[in-house]
Amino acid sequence: MSALLWALIALPLGAGTVLGLGGRRVNAVAPLAATAVAAVTLGLAVAAALARPGVEAPLFAGVRAGLRVDGLSAVMVVTVAAVTTAVLVFSTAEFGRGENRGRFFGVMLLFAGAMLVTVTATTLPLLLMAWELMGATSWALIGYWWRQPHRAGAADTAFLTTRTADLGLYLAAGAAMAGGVGSLRLDALPHTGGAWLHVVSAGVVAAALGKSAQLPFSFWLSRAMEGPSPVSALLHSATMVAAGAYLLLRLHPLLTATDWAGPLVAWTGAVSALVLGVVAVAQRDLKQLLAASTSAQLGFMVLAAGSRGVAAGTVQLVAHAAVKSGLFLAAGAWLTVLGTKQLPALRGAVRGHPLVGAAFAVGALTLAGLPPLSLWAAKDEVLAAARAESPGLYAVGLAAGVVSAVYSVKALWYVTRPLPAGPAAGHGAEPAAGHGAAQHGTGHLARWAHLPLWVLAAAAAVLGFLALPGPADWLRTLLGARGEPSPHPWEAGVSALAALGAAVATWWWLSRTPRTAPAAAPWAEGWLHLERAAHALLVRPVMGLARALAAFDDRVVDGAVRQLARGGSALSRLAGRVDDGGLDAAVGAVASGARRLGSWARRPQTGLLHQYYAQAVVGFALLTLIVLLVR
Repeated sequence: MSALLWALIALPLGAGTVLGLGGRRVNAVAPLAATAVAAVTLGLAVAAALARPGVEAPLFAGVRAGLRVDGLSAVMVVTVAAVTTAVLVFSTAEFGRGENRGRFFGVMLLFAGAMLVTVTATTLPLLLMAWELMGATSWALIGYWWRQPHRAGAADTAFLTTRTADLGLYLAAGAAMAGGVGSLRLDALPHTGGAWLHVVSAGVVAAALGKSAQLPFSFWLSRAMEGPSPVSALLHSATMVAAGAYLLLRLHPLLTATDWAGPLVAWTGAVSALVLGVVAVAQRDLKQLLAASTSAQLGFMVLAAGSRGVAAGTVQLVAHAAVKSGLFLAAGAWLTVLGTKQLPALRGAVRGHPLVGAAFAVGALTLAGLPPLSLWAAKDEVLAAARAESPGLYAVGLAAGVVSAVYSVKALWYVTRPLPAGPAAGHGAEPAAGHGAAQHGTGHLARWAHLPLWVLAAAAAVLGFLALPGPADWLRTLLGARGEPSPHPWEAGVSALAALGAAVATWWWLSRTPRTAPAAAPWAEGWLHLERAAHALLVRPVMGLARALAAFDDRVVDGAVRQLARGGSALSRLAGRVDDGGLDAAVGAVASGARRLGSWARRPQTGLLHQYYAQAVVGFALLTLIVLLVR
C-alpha cells in the first residue's frame, strides 16, 4: 500500500522535474507526456482513495515525515488529480510550439505534486515543505511570461503576500515545539500546552487565510490573473487557494480548542464571502470577476471550517473546484479566440462559440447557486452549519449567496448579448495593461479543448448529489463528521428563492442600464484598494526604513570606516617621514661614523716595521701615563 502512496506523489513530481529541466528541448512531447502523467496520477488517486494507504519515514531527530490518505484527503487527492488532468488537456490546445511548453507543463506537474503532498501530509514539517514548493511553483506559473514586467510584478506580489502569511506556519511549528508537541503531528497540535496553543492557532489561521485570499490578503488574487488562463483554472479552483480552506478543515479540532479561533475564522469567511462578492459585481474584466468570486466562494469554505461544518466545507470545495476551473478555462478559450476578456467586448461570445458558451452557462448558473445545481445544495450545507453557530453568521452567509447570484448572472448576461450592428461590430484586442503589445484573438480553438470544458460543466452540475441525505450521511461518515447539522427544507427554499430573485432582478436591471454607465463603486472595482493600503502601511514604511538604514550605513558606518582609513593613511605618511628623516638619518650617521673610524683605523696599517715599533712605544707610554694618573 505504501508503494501506491509514494507513486501518487513521486510520479507528478518526477515527471515535472524532467519536463521543467528539458524546457524547449522537450516541446514536442511535453503536452502528451504531461497529460498522460496526469491521467495516470488520477488513476493512482482513485486507487489511493479506495485503499487509504499510509506511510512514515524518519525526517529529523524525534520527528517523522508522514503521509496518509484518510477520508478528507481521499476526496482531495481525487479532486486535485481530476482538475489537473482536465486543465492539462485544455492546455495542449492553449500553448503552441512557440511557447516553452516543457517548462510550463513541467511546473504545472510540480505544482500538482506539491498539492498532493499538502493534502496527504500528517506532520507539519512535511506540510511546510510542500507548502513552500507550492508557493514557489505558483510564482513561476503566474509569472510564466516573465519578459513582460507587469506579469513578473504580479507574480512577485502574489508570492510575497502569501509568503508573508505563510510565516504563520513557521510560528505555529515553533510554538508547538515549545508547547510540548515534539512530533509535530497535525493531529497533536490541538494538544499544545499552555498559551502556546493560542500561538499555534494564530499561525495556522494567518497562513490559511493568506493562501485562500481572504480579507485582508485577497488583493493578491487579483494580480495573479496576469498568469495564463490554465494556471488560473488550476491554482485558483482546486489547489492553491483551496489549500488554505483545506488546512482549516483538516485542523478544525485546533480551531475548537480555543475560544476565539473558530468564531474568528467563521466571521472572516462570512465577511469575505459578502464583501468580495460585491467586489466581483463591480468588475468589468471577466477574469477579475472570476477571481473575486473565487475569494468569495472560498469564504463559504472558511465559514464552514469555523462553524465546525467539515462535510459542508468539503462539498463546497469539491463543487467549486469543478465550477471555477471550467469557468476559467472558458474565459481562457474566449481570450485565445476573441482576444479579449473585457465583459463589454465579449458580447456575442456564447452565440459565436456555442460549445464553449454552453459550458460557461452551466458553470455560471451553478456559481449563482440556482437549484438544483451543485453549489445551491453545497451552500445550504454551509449555511446550516453557520445557523447552528450564530443567526448573524447565517444572515451574512445568505446575503453573500444572493450576491453570488448577482455577479454570476452579470457575467452570463454580457456573454449572451448579441453583437451590436454596424461597422464597430466585433471583438477588439485585449490591452496589455499598459505594458507590451495588445493580444489579438486567433479565431480558432482546437476541438479537443471542448472536452475538459464539458466534463467540468457536467461535474459542476451534478456534484450537488453529495449534499443529498444518503450521500451526505456517507460523506460525513467518511470524514468522521457525523452529527453535523443538515439544512431544513425551509432553508433550502429560502436560499433558492433568494438566488432566483437576485438572478431575475440582475438580468432585468442590466437590460435597462446603459452600457456606457460609469462604474458605480470604483473602490469595489479596485478590490477595496487593499493593495494600495498594503503599500502605504507596509511596503513604503519598510522601503523607507531600508533607505534610511542604507543612508546611515553609507554616511555613518561607511563614513567612520573611510575616516579611519584616512587617519591610518595620514599616520602612515607621518611614520614614513619620521622613519626617513629620523631613524634612517640616525642609522646613516652611525654608518658614516663607522666608515670614518674604519678609515682612520686603516691609516696606521702601512706595513712598515719601524712605524709599528713607534706606534707600540706610543701605546706603552700612554698606558704608563694612565696607570700613573689612576693611582
